[in-house]
Amino acid sequence: MRHTGRFAAARHGGAALCVLALAAGAPSLAQVAADSGPPSPPTAGAPPAPAAPQAPAAASQPLSEGVVATVNDDIISSYDVIQRMRLLIVTAGIQPTDDNLGEIQRESLRSLVDEHLEMQELRREGKEQKFDLIASNTEVDDEIADIARSNNTSADRLLTQLAAQGVGSDTLREQLRAEISWRGWIRGRYGSRLTVGEDQIKAFQSRQQAESGKPQYEISEVFVDATRAGGMDTAMKGAQQLIDQLQKGAPFAAVAKQFSNSPTAANGGDVGWVTPGEMPPEVDQALGSLRPGQLSAPIPVKDGVYIIHLKERRAGGAAMVVNLKQAAIAIPKGASEADVAAAQAKLLALRARLKGCDNLAAEAANVPGVVAGDLGEAETKDLAPAFRAAADGVPVGGVSDPIRTDAGLHLVAVCNRHHSGEEVMDHDQIENRLYGQQLAMIAKRYLRDLRNQATIETR
Repeated sequence: MRHTGRFAAARHGGAALCVLALAAGAPSLAQVAADSGPPSPPTAGAPPAPAAPQAPAAASQPLSEGVVATVNDDIISSYDVIQRMRLLIVTAGIQPTDDNLGEIQRESLRSLVDEHLEMQELRREGKEQKFDLIASNTEVDDEIADIARSNNTSADRLLTQLAAQGVGSDTLREQLRAEISWRGWIRGRYGSRLTVGEDQIKAFQSRQQAESGKPQYEISEVFVDATRAGGMDTAMKGAQQLIDQLQKGAPFAAVAKQFSNSPTAANGGDVGWVTPGEMPPEVDQALGSLRPGQLSAPIPVKDGVYIIHLKERRAGGAAMVVNLKQAAIAIPKGASEADVAAAQAKLLALRARLKGCDNLAAEAANVPGVVAGDLGEAETKDLAPAFRAAADGVPVGGVSDPIRTDAGLHLVAVCNRHHSGEEVMDHDQIENRLYGQQLAMIAKRYLRDLRNQATIETR
């Protein structure tokens, strides 16, 4: 199967830009540069320390034009950092304050460093392969047009709104160029090599079935990576500042797109429905005490800090629902033992060629006297006893032994099994999720290795 459009950026959500803050009247950013102050000298081996923010009324000196960092001799200027800060504030819909300005500056610089590393790698690989891996202006224009459409505006109006907040169009364009290029490179280099086996899908289905009686939670997340933030203390402080902004009305999806280090950032932090055991134990414990609509406190885990928004919850233990298909041979109740045995042999031969529900109809059509049918979904308690035994005992994707009824002999294939009211993922959805998780992990490790090998200096 060819996989397309499945990779969610694991770094930040520039391509999923939200301009809700613009439409709602975002704060003016004319003073961001003045409020930033020059960056403090970093401690050896530590990430750049935040600038000491000044209150707007203090009329502090603007951040002077100069070099803030070098990435393998590429320069990141103070202008670059200020522009990225403005873009981040506007797109995340947050209010810049004395408390959060330092974290905004750090996140802006971290994003710029990552993008420089990515673009350097793409140019190096492109030179070796004699192929341009950098997204073209047309691709960037198309991405901006898509963003504008998703926000019910035009590309020109979007850029005009950003300009009114002090964000140059080149700032957005270069962020998108890096993200499009890197996403395409990761997918192109590794996507065709990744395979999601049927055993992985069946294991996922079995786990889903085993957990179907547990409580379920529909959540969104922001994950602050402690390593990337510069330590757990910094990650906890940054998470608390984000919570403060969310409580003041910043859209969760927009904050997740710009600040979360999880692959779900590209989807606005949307995780979907989870059961206990899918998230770290610390998150599971917090979910048990949240009510729908609530925002968690910062949740420290092994490698970072989570912020969880609980959208909805539902209890487990609902009725079991199965989706069945059958292949049957009509045999009257009083048929001879020889006729029954012949039909049974025919169905067993057919069963050996079946791959669950996928090819049942096609294979049955090749066997004279066999009729295939889709039995649809039903609660197991409503099935006839013989069919109920198959529905309960056959694994998802499996096929029963021939079942004798008054109407004939039947092979029953179990296509799906879940509790009523449960969000069920089909075969392709499971494959897509597992594929995306693998690709996102590769991208994260690739960028981590580039950081470890790079010479990065902050000033």
